[in-house]
Amino acid sequence: MFKDLLRRLLDPALKQLDDEGARLALTALLVRIARSDHNYSEVEKDRIDRILGTRYGLDTGGALILREQAEALEAEAPDTVRFTRAIKDAVAYEDRIAVIEALWQVALADGQRDVNEDALLRLSASLLGVSDMESARARQRAEAAL
Repeated sequence: MFKDLLRRLLDPALKQLDDEGARLALTALLVRIARSDHNYSEVEKDRIDRILGTRYGLDTGGALILREQAEALEAEAPDTVRFTRAIKDAVAYEDRIAVIEALWQVALADGQRDVNEDALLRLSASLLGVSDMESARARQRAEAAL
């Protein structure tokens, strides 16, 4: 499954992912944002697990397994464009705004704004077709939720 998903993400003629693939791609994007400041902290991992639990109705163990699979995928995948393209194709616009909010929750989980996280978030929002204004609103909601 993992090798197949990575092959599909790397395929220039990417077809729409199934729910499981989209879930894994989204989680890998959350991991990528957390790792982008070179400090992948426990608080960020915990935030990812809570997002997964809420978004997909997973218990702690299920969220942990999904995150660990996504960590492996993220480590092997070459760029963010593939993740965002897969998510954009699989997720409605309103839900993509929620994806940006989840990314902000992870980026802000450690209490510090980082230029690398900010840059990756701007890129991700743009690739997902989410405007700067919507991303700013998502950031404000994420800050209020912390």
